[in-house]
Amino acid sequence: MFSVLEILDLAIQLEKNGESVYRKAVDKVTKPDLVSLLIWMADEEAQHRHWFSEVKKNFETHSINPFMEEMGRKVFGGILGDESFSHRDVDFSRVDRLDDLIGIFIEFEKDTILFYETLLPFIEDNGTLENIAKIIAEENNHIKKLQDFPVNKTEISLADN
Repeated sequence: MFSVLEILDLAIQLEKNGESVYRKAVDKVTKPDLVSLLIWMADEEAQHRHWFSEVKKNFETHSINPFMEEMGRKVFGGILGDESFSHRDVDFSRVDRLDDLIGIFIEFEKDTILFYETLLPFIEDNGTLENIAKIIAEENNHIKKLQDFPVNKTEISLADN
């Protein structure tokens, strides 16, 4: 189903998608405090993507544990099925409420965390485990900041009027 390198590719794609969505949202939102939050989150997603890319480079140069590779294929195949975790692009022209947009971002972050938590049992290296735990904590922090963002529930437009 999925090799370790394919799983790393999925992680890289998740972070790339997150960065892209947040940067696109910056063009749609005019609230300065939300723009700052989205830029910060996009920058963190870019850092996460870079880290996973480095892990992939290092992994490609080391021998692969065939047992862990096979187990990873079976477990991730059962958990993920045909899911690609590519998260469709958000069509900002169809989102007209700020609370809906924030809800989309929160779901994106939750899906990412779920994916990374699923990875943890297959990681043998303590340094890698610590870094993924750090990334999970940062993704949880994104959710907290999004949940704490002040939104007037009656606000319809994403942009300030």
